[in-house]
Amino acid sequence: MAKRDPEIEAVETEPVPEVPPTVGERLREAREKQGLSLEDLAAQTRIPQRHLVSIESAEWDSLPAPTYTVGFAKNYAAAVGLDRAEIGEQLREEMGGQRFASTSADVFEPADPRRTMPKSLVIGAVIAAVLLIAVMSLLNRRSLDEPEPAATNAPAGTVAAPAATSPEAAPATQGSVVLTALAPVWLQISDRGGATLFSGMLQPGQAFTVPATATAPVLKTGKPEALRITVGNAIAPPVGPPATTVSDVSLLPADLLRGGQAAPPAPAAQPAPAPAAQEPRPRVRRPAAAAPSPAPAEPAPTTNSTE
Repeated sequence: MAKRDPEIEAVETEPVPEVPPTVGERLREAREKQGLSLEDLAAQTRIPQRHLVSIESAEWDSLPAPTYTVGFAKNYAAAVGLDRAEIGEQLREEMGGQRFASTSADVFEPADPRRTMPKSLVIGAVIAAVLLIAVMSLLNRRSLDEPEPAATNAPAGTVAAPAATSPEAAPATQGSVVLTALAPVWLQISDRGGATLFSGMLQPGQAFTVPATATAPVLKTGKPEALRITVGNAIAPPVGPPATTVSDVSLLPADLLRGGQAAPPAPAAQPAPAPAAQEPRPRVRRPAAAAPSPAPAEPAPTTNSTE
């Protein structure tokens, strides 16, 4: 059998098609060209650094749901100057058939920082809202606690202590007239035929002193039982029945204490009057029984003087 010369067969090598770079390789190459580190890119895009590492190395199991992963890759591409849409389409093709963990509990910040409100603006808005609420609360509290006086004499928070008197006590009809609220009450005090001295609400414990310059002060209120009126160191009687509107009530000291209802000094003790003597009852005389009439006397015998 004749030997055959070995033929040198030319082995034709088929050209190996070039494998296009993956999304992670393209992103990493673009990042390195711009001289950015993963820390810089994470601060710029607000994407956690571990996710950027997983995208560059195609570790799909370490990434969240595909929707978040595609969004991260698009923002990564925009930060390094690549086409967002192209990167997104290529990433979807690379992730085809991949399964991801469905129990991820990571909380992600907004993908696009340009759509978020600056922190300084948010903090300023919160501080402004808190200040506005505080100012409104303060104004509302003042309007409820402090009545608006119509004159310069504002009601004092407490009842003024009566001035010390000398051993010779002044008359009860002299002294300042003070109206103290025992319960929330509305009242109006004016000078008869003149200006209004006070008009508004008094809270319990607040008081108003009638000016000494008032010539004929009068009172109007709908709750006279909620007021305690004092003249000097004497307490005036009620100015009207409870829950009744009274008006034109004179606040002059003499008129308030008229009728002896004030607390005047106790009079000296006087001896009790002696009981009046009882008149004796007239005695009724019963008629006595009729006595029997005496028998007629017999005539004495007569004698003749001639015997």
